[in-house]
Amino acid sequence: MAATAVRYLRSAGAPTAGPYEALPAPTLRAVGEDERVPVGRDEFRRVLGHFASGVTVVTAVGEDGPAGFACQSFASLSLDPPLVVFMVGRRSTTWPRIARAGGFCVNILGEEQGALCRGFAVSGGDKFAGVAYRPAPVTGAPLLDGAPAWIDCTVQAVHTGGDHLLVVGRVAALDAEEDGAPLLFHRGRFGRFDVR
Repeated sequence: MAATAVRYLRSAGAPTAGPYEALPAPTLRAVGEDERVPVGRDEFRRVLGHFASGVTVVTAVGEDGPAGFACQSFASLSLDPPLVVFMVGRRSTTWPRIARAGGFCVNILGEEQGALCRGFAVSGGDKFAGVAYRPAPVTGAPLLDGAPAWIDCTVQAVHTGGDHLLVVGRVAALDAEEDGAPLLFHRGRFGRFDVR
């Protein structure tokens, strides 16, 4: 392709080279301790906690049964193709089970599902004890009863981002109820959306 473009430029009499000097190669090095941004973890959480978000439970069918975790770092990513993204801690014990499944369901929680979210926010134990669900249509991941919306996805890509992973999912199926208010999370507490 580049060779074709150069031939065309030459035939049109356009210059294809000039008195240009190459830029020097950049020096690659690790970030020094004196260059790190002086932001403490507590201050970071306090400030970022002012951003209200929805709450989801990401689920999958693992080799040893259903797996899932509460996740507030979820967003739409692309319309064409339809992609979503969520973030998960690199130390998560649930994520490897979801990764092995190759697909997941994002259950968007409603305003009355705070207790359900708390159950999926803990590490270990049987998070699905007493939780009603049915299989999502494509991946078979648990689609939680009462969730006002859900997105069934296959894993498209996984990227590292500090102490978290950014998981990109390709949407295979989705649905939502017309009614129902979302469960919100703001400054460490659940809240509701008040339509005025």
